[in-house]
Parts: sequence; structure tokens; C-alpha cells
Amino acid sequence: MPTADESGKPHERPVLEPIRVLRPRNTDALAALFREMAELTEDPENAEGYESVPLPTPEARTQELPPVPPTRPVPPIRPAPRIRPAPPARRPGGTGGTGPRRGAVAAGAVLAAALVGFGCALLLPDGDRESAARTLPATPPAATAAPPADPDGSGTLREGAAGPEVTDLQQRLRRIPNVYDDGATDGRYDTVLTEAVARFQLWYGIRGDESGVYGDDTRRDLESRTG
Repeated sequence: MPTADESGKPHERPVLEPIRVLRPRNTDALAALFREMAELTEDPENAEGYESVPLPTPEARTQELPPVPPTRPVPPIRPAPRIRPAPPARRPGGTGGTGPRRGAVAAGAVLAAALVGFGCALLLPDGDRESAARTLPATPPAATAAPPADPDGSGTLREGAAGPEVTDLQQRLRRIPNVYDDGATDGRYDTVLTEAVARFQLWYGIRGDESGVYGDDTRRDLESRTG
């Protein structure tokens, strides 16, 4: 490490002078270009690499345009014709229509036919009247509509039925395990019996009858299993 001088004299060092840095300005290059252009314009013979181009005269710049053809006159726009709405249709039987007239004509024709028939009947003798009455066909009696057939069979039992056939069904179902255990045998086809029949059909794969309805297919299968 440097130590202080013992004599007390200041240490002599060289003095640093400021350094100036000259940088070219942007305007200097532009000024040099202007000077070069001025020298070329003053002495065009010394210009190398440049070619003089003659400027066109004002007469050569102008050019006569061709005449514009005359335009055709535009025809005037005509308004579209107005469409009149169709008159409303007259309702039958309204005022001014042909409904009442047709009704009156029809009524007159029926009345005239009735009068002609009555007059002809009066002109016929008694014997002809009796023969005409005999020749008239008698009106056939109205046919009674047959009751619709049960799709599950003629001896079908369903909920709401009662009687000895229902009692026989209850007794047979009690012989099938876990279908109608300890069920009533009172001869009434109630909801409990309907559920038992549906259970029997489901377990033994009977598909010919409606679920819970004791039809021909269910009866045949149950009787074959219960003897």
C-alpha cells in the first residue's frame, strides 16, 4: 500500500487534460451532397456517370381527349299498377246471397212432390191401395249387437269376479309354493288374488294372458300342475 511522504511535500502527478471527440453531424453529409450537386451543375462536362435528360415541352404534355358520346335519355320510372283486393266471399244464408233462394226452391220442390204423391194416392182405387201396401217391404228388426269376445278366453276371470270358479282358483294357487300361501278361499277375486296370479304367470313363464288375469293359458298350466 502507498504510504504518505514523510517530508510533507505533495505527491506530484500528471495533470489530465480534457479530450474532445469530434463526431460528424447528420447535416454535414447533407451539406457535402449539396456541394457535389452544385459542382456538377456548374460544370456538366466533368460529371461522370450522369446522363442529361431533356425536359418535355408544355405542348407535348397536353393531349386532346376523344369526344364523349351522347348519353341516351333515361326513361321515366312508371309506378307499379295497384292491385285491387278481391271482394269478400258471401256466406251462405247472408243478406243478398243465393242461400235463401236455394232453400225456398228446395222447399217448394219437396212440397210439390208431396202434393203429387198425395193426389195419386187419392186417385187409386181401394184394391190398388191394398196391393201397394202389401208390396212395401217390411222394415227389418234392428240387429242386436253381440257382446265383444274376451281376448283371454270365454272362461276368463279377472279382478271383481266372484263365484265357485274363483274358489277353485284360490285352492289351486295355495298348492303352488310361495305363490298364494295362507290365502283366502272366499270366492272373491280381489287385489291379493290378482297379485298371486301375476306372480304365478311371471315365475312359470306364462305369456298368453294379461298379467293378473286368469285366462285359458294360465288355467291350462295351473290345472296341469295341481292335477
